[in-house]
Amino acid sequence: MTTSSTVDAQATESGALTHRQILTILTGLMLAMFLAALDQTIVSTAIRTIADDLNGFSLQVWATTAFLITSTISTPLYGKLSDMYGRKPFILFAISIFIVGSMLCGLSQSMYELAAFRAIQGIGAGGLFSLSLAIIGDIVSPRERPKYQGYFLAVFATSSVLGPVLGGFFAGSADILGIPGWRWIFYINIPIAAAALIVVTKVLHAQQQRRKHRIDWPGALALIVCLVPLLIVAEQGASWGWGSGTALSCYFIGAVGLVAFLFMERRYGDEALLPLRLFHGRTFSVAVSSSFLIGMAMFGGLLLLPLYLQVVKGASPTRAGLEVLPLVLGMMVGSIAAGQTITRTGRYKIFPVIGGALIIAAMALFSGLTADTSLPRVMLPMVLMGLGLGGSMQPMITAAQNAASPREIGVATSSVTFFRSMGGTIGAAVFLSILFSRLPDKIQAAYAAAANQPAFRAAAAAHPDQVTLLRQSSGGSSSVQDTSFLNHLASALAHPFKVGFAESMSLVFYIAIGIMVVTLIVTLFLPELPLSRQSAAEKIRQETSGAAAAGAIAATVTDGPEGDSVSAGNASDAANGHGSPNGRSAGDGSAGSGSSGTSSPGASSPGASPNGRIAEGEPTRSRSE
Repeated sequence: MTTSSTVDAQATESGALTHRQILTILTGLMLAMFLAALDQTIVSTAIRTIADDLNGFSLQVWATTAFLITSTISTPLYGKLSDMYGRKPFILFAISIFIVGSMLCGLSQSMYELAAFRAIQGIGAGGLFSLSLAIIGDIVSPRERPKYQGYFLAVFATSSVLGPVLGGFFAGSADILGIPGWRWIFYINIPIAAAALIVVTKVLHAQQQRRKHRIDWPGALALIVCLVPLLIVAEQGASWGWGSGTALSCYFIGAVGLVAFLFMERRYGDEALLPLRLFHGRTFSVAVSSSFLIGMAMFGGLLLLPLYLQVVKGASPTRAGLEVLPLVLGMMVGSIAAGQTITRTGRYKIFPVIGGALIIAAMALFSGLTADTSLPRVMLPMVLMGLGLGGSMQPMITAAQNAASPREIGVATSSVTFFRSMGGTIGAAVFLSILFSRLPDKIQAAYAAAANQPAFRAAAAAHPDQVTLLRQSSGGSSSVQDTSFLNHLASALAHPFKVGFAESMSLVFYIAIGIMVVTLIVTLFLPELPLSRQSAAEKIRQETSGAAAAGAIAATVTDGPEGDSVSAGNASDAANGHGSPNGRSAGDGSAGSGSSGTSSPGASSPGASPNGRIAEGEPTRSRSE
C-alpha cells in the first residue's frame, strides 16, 4: 500500500496521472466508444423491422449510408481540430451531438427523417472512436498505452455481440412502456451517453495550449467531395450496377475531389487536415497502409460469417450474434494479452506479424466451409480470427502515435482509424458484390446436381408448391434480398440453396487471404522504435518549460551586471544542461532532460526540429522513421 501511494505521489509530482486517475478517465472514454461501436451493430440487426414500421423498405440502406458518410468524414476533422484546440471540448461535443441524434432517431416518423437524424448521429460517432484513443495518447506514455488500448478493443468486441442480441430483442418487442420496441434501440443510447458525458466532464482536465493555425476548410470540403460519392456507390453499387452511368459519375466526382484534396493538403503544408509529410515517415505509412488492408479483409470477411450462420445454419440475427462469441472472446484475449506484453517488453512489431498469420489461417479454414459443416468446426477458425485481429489492430495505433510529434497525436490516431474505416467500407462493398454475383449460378448448379438425388425428388413430389416457389426465387435477385422463404421449405429442397451459398463464399475468402498476405508483407517493413515512457502531454509540458527556461536564461545573461551577453544557442544549451554560461557542464539533473531523453524545442540537440517538433519522440531517431 505504501509503495502504491509513493508511486502515485511521484506520478502526481511529475505531472503524470496516477493509475487510478487513468482508470477513471478510461471509464468515460470506454462508455463513449461502446456507444459508437454498439450503434453500428444494433441498428443493422433491426433495420428491416424499422423500415417496415416507417413504410420505407426500399429506403432502408440510406439510414446506414448517411451514418457511414458523416462518421467517416468527421474522423480526420476531429483529429486535426483537437490537436489545435484540445481534446476535451471536441469529445464533449461528439457525445452531446450523439445524444441529440439518438433522441431524434427515436422520434423519426419516416425513413427520410431517420436517414437525416442518423447523419447527425454519425457526426458524433466519428469523434467517439478517434478522440478516445487520442486522449489515452495524451495522458499515457506509449510504453504503458497498449495495456489501456487493449481494453478499448475488448469493448469494441463486446459490442459486436451485444448489438445483434439487443437489436433482435428490441425489434422483436411490440412495445416497451408504450413505445414501439425498435425506438428503444436509439433511446438506450441516451443514459449511457449521459453517463459518459458526466464522467468525461468531471475527470478529464487536459491542459492543452491553443495554437494559432489556419484551419484547412478547403481540404475538408475537397475530402467531402471525394468521399461522399465513393461511399454512396460503395453502398448502392450492387443495385445500380458498378458500371452504370450513375456509378461512373460517382467515380468521376470522387476522383476530382481526391485531386483537389491532395492539392490543398500540399498547399497548406503542416496546417493541412492530413499533412502529407507524415507519409514520408515509414512508421506512419506502414501503419495506415496495413490498417487499410486489414480493414478490407476484416470487415469483408466478418460480414460473411453472420450471413452464413443465418442463411446456411438457419440462425436468427440474435442467435447469430451469440454464435460469433468465440471470435469476440478471441479478440478480447488477443488485444489484452498483446497490450500487457507490449507494456512489459516494449516490443510491438511481432504482434501484427503473428496476428496476420493467424488471420490467414482462419480465412483458409473459412474457405472450406460447406452447408454440412458442424457448428464447432465453424467456431474454431473464429477463435483464430479473433486472436489475430486482437494482436494486429492495436499495435498499429501504438506505433503511429509513438512515431508522431506529441502535438499531432490526434492526426496520427484519426488517420489510422480513418483508413481502417475506408478499407472496411471498400472491402464490404467488393466482397458482397462478388458473393452476390456468383450466388445465382452456384445455386442453379447445386439444384441441377441435386435433381437426380432420391431425397430431393421425393421432397419435390411431396411439395409441388415449394418447387414453384424455388423456381421463382432461386435464380433471381429476390433470393439474395430475402432468404426467409428457406424457413418454409422442406430440408431436402432447401439444402441445395445452402450448398450454393456456401460455395459462393469460398472465392471471397480466397481474395481475403490474398489481401492479408499483402498486409503481412507490408507489416514486415514496420520499424520497431523504442516506446517512449513519456505521454504526449508530458512531452509538450517539457517543451514549453524548456523553451521558457531558455528564454529566461537568455534574458538574465544578456542583462547581467557587467553587460555581458551570450548567444541564444548557448543560453538554450545552458537551460537544457548541455552547458553553462561559464563553459562548464550544468550537470545531469538539468531542466529539459526527461526520462526518455526528449529535448526541448529551444535546445540545440539532434532531437529537435526547426519548428519545435520532436522527431519521432526520441532524440536518436531519424526523421525518415
